[in-house]
Amino acid sequence: MAAFKIPTFQERTAAAQEAKRRAVEKLKNAGAQTTAAAATAEPSARDIAAAERRAAHKAAIEQEKAARQEARAAAQAEKEAAEERAAAARRPGPMPTLPTQAELKAARDARYAARKARNR
Repeated sequence: MAAFKIPTFQERTAAAQEAKRRAVEKLKNAGAQTTAAAATAEPSARDIAAAERRAAHKAAIEQEKAARQEARAAAQAEKEAAEERAAAARRPGPMPTLPTQAELKAARDARYAARKARNR
């Protein structure tokens, strides 16, 4: 019986390359068979249910997104309305009208007449 021979570096690399080549070839063949089988197979009830759940989940997310957008728009409109009310409150009102000379004289005469009436 021959003694165990330690493989050289070149032998080890050649063996590794051959093993890698066989593994890649095996994966290619398995992938082709799996793809062909999946293409011809009809979807199972579990696949259909999963697709329906995904669609329902996606619809719920879209609905939540629309509700958030609507709430954001309503909040923005309320904020703008509040700013408008605050700006309107800060605006000065109409200028007060000063009494004319005739009105001032009439008021003065009324005070004078009231004073004279008290003294009598």
